[in-house]
Amino acid sequence: MDYIAALFPPTVMAIAFIGVIVTMVKSQGGANKYKEDAAVDAAFAARTKAEPGAGETRD
Repeated sequence: MDYIAALFPPTVMAIAFIGVIVTMVKSQGGANKYKEDAAVDAAFAARTKAEPGAGETRD
């Protein structure tokens, strides 16, 4: 029975990792893509508006 106790934690972690990857892949593209892009664009615009000199390039 020790082998079951030794294999249980890695098996649970592998299943959780696969679940995370599947969730990430499913949430890419489609209708969610536009919502994510809009949220990132809004955050970027707010940050560039708040920072003085943002948008200027340095040489």
